[in-house]
Amino acid sequence: MYPQLPPGFRFGMSTSSHQIEGTAGLCPSIWDTFAARPGTIRHGEDARVAIDHVHRYAEDVAHIAAAGTHDYRFSFSWPRVLSGGIDFYDRLVDSLLAAGVRPVPTLYHWDLPQSLEDTGGWLNRDTAHRLADHAGTLVTRLGDRVRDWITMNEMNVHTLYGYALTDHAPARGLGLGALPAAHHQLLAHGLAVQVLREHGAATVGVASQHFPVMPASDDPADVAAAGLFEDLTNWTFSDPILRGAYPNEMIVAGIGTGGAQLDRDLELIRARLDFYGVNYYEPTMIEAPREGKDYAGVLEVDIPEGMPFSPVPVKSDERTDFGWAVVPSGLTEILVTLRDRYPDLPPVIVTENGASFHDAPPGPDGRVHDDRRISYLDAHLRAVSDAIKAGVRVDGYYVWSALDNFEWAAGYDERFGLVHVDRETLNRTRKDSWYWFRDLIAAQPHR
Repeated sequence: MYPQLPPGFRFGMSTSSHQIEGTAGLCPSIWDTFAARPGTIRHGEDARVAIDHVHRYAEDVAHIAAAGTHDYRFSFSWPRVLSGGIDFYDRLVDSLLAAGVRPVPTLYHWDLPQSLEDTGGWLNRDTAHRLADHAGTLVTRLGDRVRDWITMNEMNVHTLYGYALTDHAPARGLGLGALPAAHHQLLAHGLAVQVLREHGAATVGVASQHFPVMPASDDPADVAAAGLFEDLTNWTFSDPILRGAYPNEMIVAGIGTGGAQLDRDLELIRARLDFYGVNYYEPTMIEAPREGKDYAGVLEVDIPEGMPFSPVPVKSDERTDFGWAVVPSGLTEILVTLRDRYPDLPPVIVTENGASFHDAPPGPDGRVHDDRRISYLDAHLRAVSDAIKAGVRVDGYYVWSALDNFEWAAGYDERFGLVHVDRETLNRTRKDSWYWFRDLIAAQPHR
């Protein structure tokens, strides 16, 4: 009845600080600044309250733990730490451990302090060193209880949406001029690994978004365009970590660091990892741009004219309410591709996978019925099982997300959670998918 994963497989839920905690009273992040600009966030919403997790964390931990969840992946708010709020994470970690849930925190999930953006943000090499300081502060305070750490989340998305384009904070719109931001985030990852190891972290990994990239046809121009897009969005970030090199000379020329300095940076970036996190949502199809063709609305963000690649819709029998193609086989494909590309690939954890459906509020029976999400999760866990049968070592799967939350530029319309959050009252209600996930975990082979 349920997908069966190997004994010892770990099931988790994921969130991020800016999307759930509430930012009122903190020093601002780039997302607070971005949200204050008219027209940036759907309906003009912001995360000042979010879902008030900072005050309701005990209730939220109870929902997470009651499902039998092994791991909870959350992120630290860098502005909260700078604002003297690190005590919150003491309480959160203690609450998780008391509930029998392993904390798996991420150091950075896109909420850069605005003060650092004012000095250049990720275009400034020094920001990587400030991330290392952030890591040192956290591991010194929490390292006696937190054993498992993730450095960075989806550096490719942060670079593309926030630095190359203007759809996310900090909305730089630099095109290929954003490549230095990619390198400095990778350097931050390497420096953070070094700091965490020095403080005795048991396991260290990174969370990278990956997806298959397919050419729209066999036309050599489409194949070349898809290859370049794949290099920029997938391999620019994983190759330095897992190979110690960038995928092509164009990218090396664009990152703004070279020679002996680049060699030293890559030695840090390629530091050994204990696991490699993969976030997967949908594949992408690319063609060489056709003159006069309208490419708007294909992806969550629009690729501007003048770029050497353009997206076309992926054929799919179903789409989420966010418009994303539902292609479970793409998860199997990217996991096998990673294994084949990197002979020394560490054990993989699927650190994010989930779907937004515009769930109705609790009905007369008090339940939130979300059968489409159950079908989505079931199919993607079976895709993980297929990858394991194909020889990929996958040690865990984390649902995005534990709770409905602030979905960045899309505001609150998009609901990814296993737990429904009422926008007016902030009341929590377990969805049918929460109960399914609980029963799935209970039905796994003897541990």
